Amino acid sequence: MSSRHPWRVLLIWVVVVVAAVGTIGTLLESALEGDIAITSDVESKRAEKLLAEGFPAPRPEEDVTEVVVVRSQRGTVDGAAFEQSVQRLASELRTAGATNVISFYASGNERLVSADRDATQLLVGLGPEADEEAVKPLVALVQALDEKPGIDAAMTGEWTADADFGQLSQDDLRTGELFFGGPAALVILLLVFGAVVAGLMPLLLAIVAIVVALALTALVGQQFPLSVFTVNMLTGMGLALGIDYSLFILSRFREERAGGREKLDAIAAAASTASRAVLFSGIAFVLAMTGMLLVPSTILRSLAAGAILVAAVSIVAALTLLPAVLSLLGDRVNALRIPYFGRAAVGASESPFWSRIVRGVMRRPALSLALAAGLLVAAALPALTLAVGSAGPSTLPDRFASKQGFLLLNEEFPSGGVEPVEIAVSGDVGSSEAKTAIDKLEAEADRQPIFGEPAVATNEAGDLARITLPIGGDSIGEQATTAVRNLRADVVPKAFAGVNAEVAVGGATAEEIDYHDTMSSWLPLVFVFVLGLSFILLTIAFRSIVVAAKAIVMNLLSVGAAYGLLVLVFVEGVGNELFGFEQADSVEAWVPLFLFSVLFGLSMDYQVFLLSRIRERYSRTGDNDAAVAFGVGSTARLITGAALIIIAVFWGFAMGDLIMFQQMGFGVAIALLIDATIVRSVLVPATMKLLGKRNWYLPSWLRWLPDVHVEGTEEPPREVRPATGPG
Repeated sequence: MSSRHPWRVLLIWVVVVVAAVGTIGTLLESALEGDIAITSDVESKRAEKLLAEGFPAPRPEEDVTEVVVVRSQRGTVDGAAFEQSVQRLASELRTAGATNVISFYASGNERLVSADRDATQLLVGLGPEADEEAVKPLVALVQALDEKPGIDAAMTGEWTADADFGQLSQDDLRTGELFFGGPAALVILLLVFGAVVAGLMPLLLAIVAIVVALALTALVGQQFPLSVFTVNMLTGMGLALGIDYSLFILSRFREERAGGREKLDAIAAAASTASRAVLFSGIAFVLAMTGMLLVPSTILRSLAAGAILVAAVSIVAALTLLPAVLSLLGDRVNALRIPYFGRAAVGASESPFWSRIVRGVMRRPALSLALAAGLLVAAALPALTLAVGSAGPSTLPDRFASKQGFLLLNEEFPSGGVEPVEIAVSGDVGSSEAKTAIDKLEAEADRQPIFGEPAVATNEAGDLARITLPIGGDSIGEQATTAVRNLRADVVPKAFAGVNAEVAVGGATAEEIDYHDTMSSWLPLVFVFVLGLSFILLTIAFRSIVVAAKAIVMNLLSVGAAYGLLVLVFVEGVGNELFGFEQADSVEAWVPLFLFSVLFGLSMDYQVFLLSRIRERYSRTGDNDAAVAFGVGSTARLITGAALIIIAVFWGFAMGDLIMFQQMGFGVAIALLIDATIVRSVLVPATMKLLGKRNWYLPSWLRWLPDVHVEGTEEPPREVRPATGPG
């Protein structure tokens, strides 16, 4: 037991943390190279594979990932001074690392000149070894030209946008979690515990868990490349879970000490009660997050991996490191008490505020239930129009290079984006039938203003053709995705009807469509997985199918309300400016699925701690009403504090500029706020009152389930026979 050998345990953790810091420094960066991509065999992947095999060595004009737009404020591209500036920039870009720069002046390609001839494009390639760092000196050169009088210059493209999203991710992590989430959590801890030492302990343990989990992430990422956003998720979830788990155990220890137990006995009592609940809650959270590992999506698997790793380390730290520290500190954990909070925070007592609310609800349970459920259903209604999308350069703040480049490109070249649609045609592309089909497709694409002039290339073997369609505006915006969906569903099938060829539509827009469709198709499967798992775990924990079913329904109400408010704020724009959020056309594709899994995992904490206290008191007294009032009242301070900590941590995400994390942070924060207030103070007591002893119904054919007593008791409970059915 770690409390009996504290120095040994502490030494082991010190060694682990030192090793973790070294691992992070050497391996973490290389582990975070995964894209937001689908790993299954979708149409865009098949197109990419066919084109890579059929055109293994791209021509110079094809080796392009970035585009620079240069515009004259006073003349046209034909002016000598303007031409000299553009040519000089092209030379500087090559010197700075660009492997390929194509200009109008060198190629004579009129497509690189805008309709009013005041702007031109430079097509830039960075080579097969390109990364986000390679693009930074090029962006600096373009920005230097932009600062000169009479010229506008901006750069955008695949690597420019990736670099900007990566930088914004780091900025949001720094401002949201380090400057807001962490400090806000510390303030709440100080108020909950009423002592500086006790308040600091959960935060320090959370930091330890984050460091170790980051090292594990670095190791995992060597085999399975993870998204750069994994660090944001791991840090935020580490703060939330690490603090939460330590909070409950530390509170129980102080409660036992206030009740007169010796130090080691108090640690043992906390281990047999709160620690068991932490272990169960942690396992439940990890299992809920495994639902996201089922989805063939790099970002969802990355976020799930980060959350699972930090949850596992947080559990181990709470069950081993925390008891060792408590053994060394003893009552000094209450040192540096805070005036007006110090005494009230030591020991367990019913909260008068929450107890009054609960007793009021239980006097009118049917009315309370109808009003609360009606409110949540009303909040969920906007979710009926929920549409998913992805964050492209248009969602970046204006200060980023790729956003400026996107705006300038879209203004001057509305049909000339850097990420065209690429259609692979595999078969005898030299046959008259195939040529006729390709001509039909080109003609139909020409009639759609969103597409630029098509370009067709055939490989040397004559068994593969590539049709390139430039697409205007945001390549992953609504107009682009609608046009490409129409290509797939209508234009391509009609053009190639009766032709013996395989046709696959690829490119950035097609990849986004496949990504959205994959998310949508997996959503119900993950729902069923998480719901079924939650029902089984809660049934085992509380030996009641009624309690388990109610918990799931209440969680669904919270999630539904969160979905509805997401749409209302971010898509409809109701109150978004008040919060400083960006309005969007859709909700980020991975957010609904992630939100569902995380909320079920996190809300399990509160369900376990609240319902275990209710069950413990009911087992002793057999009085359902008194047990409910005691359970809500006695856990109110801790659960409210824990919920506020997680809300603060995730609100830190919402405070950033990255719209996907704004949506995720707002969704988690608002759902937990609902769960910790409306659900806990109204729905739980109202349904417990209405159902009475039927709350604890367990069919006789399930009586074989183990009685795990998630939160153990210090005195043997009076045996109360659960309500059973005939089956």
